[in-house]
Amino acid sequence: MKEKILGVGAMGGDAKQVLANIRDLEERGIPAAWLTTGSPNADGLTVLAAAAVQTQDIKLGTCITPTWPRHPVAAVQQAQVLANLAPGRVRLGFGPSHRGTMERVFGVDFSTPLSNLREYVTIVKGLLRDGSMEFEGKHYTTHTALQAPVGDIPVMASALRAGSFEMCGELTDGAISWVSPGVYLRDVALPAMARGAERAGRPVPSLVAHAPICVHDDRQEVLAAAREQLAHYVRQPYYIAMFKEAGFPEAESNKWSDEMIDAVVFFGSEAQVTERIQELYSWGATEIIATVLTAGQDVAGSRQRTLDLLTTVAGQI
Repeated sequence: MKEKILGVGAMGGDAKQVLANIRDLEERGIPAAWLTTGSPNADGLTVLAAAAVQTQDIKLGTCITPTWPRHPVAAVQQAQVLANLAPGRVRLGFGPSHRGTMERVFGVDFSTPLSNLREYVTIVKGLLRDGSMEFEGKHYTTHTALQAPVGDIPVMASALRAGSFEMCGELTDGAISWVSPGVYLRDVALPAMARGAERAGRPVPSLVAHAPICVHDDRQEVLAAAREQLAHYVRQPYYIAMFKEAGFPEAESNKWSDEMIDAVVFFGSEAQVTERIQELYSWGATEIIATVLTAGQDVAGSRQRTLDLLTTVAGQI
């Protein structure tokens, strides 16, 4: 049986603040810290290299590093540094990110994101595992070798719809979700991963479920916070399609309904949030990445209360 882990997103502030966040998570006993790279924000892999020498035990992961701006061999070069500085603690998550950002900032052709991701993961995983790679694809070409394989780094990918979850089941060491209702992960994502794994003749890899979490007693304040802090996702076609498939046709309005927030955000008392976390594990998630959602006037107090609960739950898993 796969080990269950509760990790926390360490984003927020500049690089110095993110490093402080990661150190705080380690001091709390949180087993894993994750960073998302969103252009043009600070690069997560670079920050994790600094975190690797400032921490001892906490696992360090990317959720996600966008594929388009960085050749997969360049990502492997960075991964070798991380593996040397934090052996056994590094997890890599890659994904195509969002059409608008990638096309506007990097000028890429976003028409085939899944095939791009498939080639990217194939190169990164193969090169780390085998130490050499001969590959010529539609998106990437490489003929190269490392001094030695770096085989202990899990290579995961972001997943949103059934096709990407199926690809993760076939090729990766794990699928990383974001703002997907738990029942959608149970009823769509996990069966798709199982299909991909069966086709490849391999065990089903980990499902890493990314969940916004807010320990807060005022429902209306949580709903308002979710609509503000997660507004971006109901404006993206891929997310709208996922929500419609999950049973929320109102996503076409580009607004969060109360029911959508109830399905995605874990909120309420400590007991209620703990129950939601345990439920997601029972449905098949191997790991949960908690993104702290703050609500109410006391932002620092809201964050602290949620982190305190996550610390307690992480110690009980």
